[in-house]
Amino acid sequence: MIELEDRIVAFAARCVKICSALPVKNVGSASFVDQLFRASTSVAANYAEACEAESGKDFVHKLKIAMKELSETRIWLKLIGESGYLDKGKLADLIGESKELSRILSASVITTKKKIGG
Repeated sequence: MIELEDRIVAFAARCVKICSALPVKNVGSASFVDQLFRASTSVAANYAEACEAESGKDFVHKLKIAMKELSETRIWLKLIGESGYLDKGKLADLIGESKELSRILSASVITTKKKIGG
């Protein structure tokens, strides 16, 4: 079974590949590249920080940031598809993975909150 960290890193790497596939010369696409790159790689960075959290509350906080970045990444992916920069079908799996990762992180937040009484 693939570890969650590896799955999150693979997700970010796939988003980086999407960034490199975008036609930067089109109006607005450079902004999409920048925003998608920042949000998707931030998911991995915040997950790594959560894994080194100083407390349960810190762990929850970092996971929630990662979840927000997943939501932002998902919106950028949808905008890229809706804008016609890339085929929506090619983005669907990545959008689905962002939802699944959000569910996994949310479950961790709920479990941790129960353990720490928050």
